[in-house]
Amino acid sequence: MKKLLDLISEEMGRAFEAAGYGNELGRATLSNRPDLCEYQCNGAMAGAKVYKKAPIVIAQDVAARLSESRVFSEVNAVPPGFLNLKVKEDFLTEYIREMASAKKFGVNTPENPKKIMIDYGGPNVAKPLHVGHLRSAVIGESIKRIARFMGHEVIGDIHMGDWGLQMGLVIYELQQRQPQLPYFDDSFEGEYPDEAPFTISELEEIYPAASAKSKEDPVYKEKAMEATFKLQSGVRGYRALWNHILQVSVADLKRNYENLNVEFDLWKGESDVQALIPDMVDYMKEEGYAYISEGALVVDVKEETDTKEIPPCMILKSDGASLYNTTDLATILERMNQYHPDKIIYLTDKRQDLYFEQVFRCARKTKLVQPETQLLHIGFGTVNGKDGKPYKTRQGGVPRLEDLIAEIQEEMLRKIKENSKAKGYEVEEDEAVRTSRIVGLAAIKYGDLSNQPAKDYIFDIDRFTSFEGDTGPYVLYTIVRIKSILAKYKEQGGHLEDLTLQNAQNESEKALVMELARFNAAMEAAYEESAPNKVCAYIYELANEFNRFYHETKIISEEDAQKKAGWIALLVLTRDILEACIEVLGFKAPERM
Repeated sequence: MKKLLDLISEEMGRAFEAAGYGNELGRATLSNRPDLCEYQCNGAMAGAKVYKKAPIVIAQDVAARLSESRVFSEVNAVPPGFLNLKVKEDFLTEYIREMASAKKFGVNTPENPKKIMIDYGGPNVAKPLHVGHLRSAVIGESIKRIARFMGHEVIGDIHMGDWGLQMGLVIYELQQRQPQLPYFDDSFEGEYPDEAPFTISELEEIYPAASAKSKEDPVYKEKAMEATFKLQSGVRGYRALWNHILQVSVADLKRNYENLNVEFDLWKGESDVQALIPDMVDYMKEEGYAYISEGALVVDVKEETDTKEIPPCMILKSDGASLYNTTDLATILERMNQYHPDKIIYLTDKRQDLYFEQVFRCARKTKLVQPETQLLHIGFGTVNGKDGKPYKTRQGGVPRLEDLIAEIQEEMLRKIKENSKAKGYEVEEDEAVRTSRIVGLAAIKYGDLSNQPAKDYIFDIDRFTSFEGDTGPYVLYTIVRIKSILAKYKEQGGHLEDLTLQNAQNESEKALVMELARFNAAMEAAYEESAPNKVCAYIYELANEFNRFYHETKIISEEDAQKKAGWIALLVLTRDILEACIEVLGFKAPERM
């Protein structure tokens, strides 16, 4: 189904052509003066030089060809050469009727769907998720859902850090605390215990303790590095202990991500590609891509067009150890061999832009990817407190993600109870808690996703949990309001099936219809630009237009049954589109608030 703006532009293009001008001049846009018109076309201004005519003359020629248009109710040529456009209600109604009956409201399925891999999440095992993990998970999940909605095959990979020094630190600290464990006995030949010798709480305490010791004690760090080497060399007890760490940590990660409504298709880590590294390094050497520089193995990735220095991509350190670069390149190799993606997207802190530029250039130069394979890094900003600095707890520490979610949910619970009392009813505790979880998640996700990914933003609990303004709770409150009206209509004996959308009866209704008609354009832009904030901006405007229509229209008390049924049909479509949008943002709406 074509986008509404494209249909309007095509009508304008035909008029330009009929008047003797190029149809490419007919590109229309939303009006920047909605008090004067709904859409505008500035093609006459662009055509003035080409056709050596005053823009107003061209505009008047075109306007004359549109007097019988099936699309426009008004076309006005105004100095110095603008074309101000208003769309016919019949045309709009026909368009949204088609939307209402179409799959995915008319979003076009691609002729050649892409296979896209999204690398997001990126937690380190044995460490709790904290506020710094929020954006990767939330933005990545939404980009994945948007791409799937648009008809592409998408694979989400968490890509855990599970193989570096942190593993050696945990293992060595555990050895210090429980040296009697069989994992540290080289002569032990039996079966290791099925149950881990630690809980998730103990594991999350062990790592920071070990990390702190390693920074103060060089001998301790050396021992941890030895433990890392033993693990990576395949020492049986260390591998068994590492498997315990993974099992306990991943179970906790899954619980936390489930609370965020974030789902991964693959739970792979750095360890999954370690076996590929030796052959990949040999290949880079043999093909002449990699060379020794100051003892390290590197690949030059600078280009003649560079305006800044791009350092070589290091493959192996001088001691022969691999790096994140090595693991990421091996991961690209594995993904290309196993999944053959058309596009790989990475979600990380924007401070890693240069790092990914090096890795992507190295992957292309060494032919680990096909020339047509897209590699995209989406760098996101930080989550800050009201002081503009990275968000901290009151004690000055980095907040755990589950504590942050609990804090938001507590505030939502308080507001939901206050809201119910103000409306004269007492909400049951169980329902209030369920609703606070749903709305709290929307508050967190919308608060993040409504910002451009690359920008920092302030985590403001008071603003995020507000029922007014550009917030998740405001959007959900709008959906709940619609559901309430539809429920009342059904109580009156009405049916929500086989309803027919009618021509708009007033200005606010028409504005709502026009906003609904922008849905497929908004989704397409969000997909093309990997920008969930465009979905947020769209539903905020849609919610505003609905609420204006609601306040100006007595829907349930309307006596004209046909008119009321037309409005109910409009509400059903508005509800469905809003719910489709929040689904791709990664949250849902409750039945009441």
